[in-house]
Amino acid sequence: MTETRKDVIRETDAEAVRLAKTLIRSARFGALAVIEPGTGAPLASRVGTATDIDGAPLILVSMLAAHTGALLADPRCSLLLGEPGKGDPLAHPRITLACQALRLDRGSAEHLRAERRYLNSNPKAKLYAGLGDFSIFRLEPERASLNGGFGKAYLLDRADLITSGPVVEELAAGEQSALDHMNADHRDAIAIYAHHFGRAEGDGWIVTGFDPDGMDLTSADGACRVFFPQPLTAARELRPVLVEMAKAGRAAG
Repeated sequence: MTETRKDVIRETDAEAVRLAKTLIRSARFGALAVIEPGTGAPLASRVGTATDIDGAPLILVSMLAAHTGALLADPRCSLLLGEPGKGDPLAHPRITLACQALRLDRGSAEHLRAERRYLNSNPKAKLYAGLGDFSIFRLEPERASLNGGFGKAYLLDRADLITSGPVVEELAAGEQSALDHMNADHRDAIAIYAHHFGRAEGDGWIVTGFDPDGMDLTSADGACRVFFPQPLTAARELRPVLVEMAKAGRAAG
């Protein structure tokens, strides 16, 4: 008699997609696995991370690092994201993305946007980002394995992770001015986004990125992902959505 094998993979739903995007957007470091040239052996190392406006991970790496040469020789890689908390580290959510690494040409529009977004999330990297031996790679996700905790396994594809459509480029064009305005003049509203919508603690929160799905916030001690009530379909919707969220947070508080 053969025993029927239980399928441990759950059906991907909206909650799983939101968790996956939260892990990717809020990560500031992760474990990058590459294929070592010559040996074909796996090689893993820690890298700083951010995301492009459509959700693709970004890394800033030195040409002196072994993993950089590996990516140039074979762009296949995987990226593990998700921080352990108290207790059993295996009980905390994490996601592994299977990607193709694309080195962005310095000075290109894609590089300038990626560098801006990376440095917004990782300001200390400004000390070395401009050095000639550092490059930004965009990791193009092909699929992902999400572990939301014990018994919560999901398989996701690129469409679950990457936001597409004209709104992406439209929002990117005015993103930095919107960030500068919010961080200079509306820190009270940002605190509401972090505390009420992001369930975050502490002070000193700033917004480091806007995208069609939501916003990324950081403080000295952490990172926070906040989703909009509905994804934006046009850049002009950003301001009224932020105003309404601030009003709702104040009313609830």
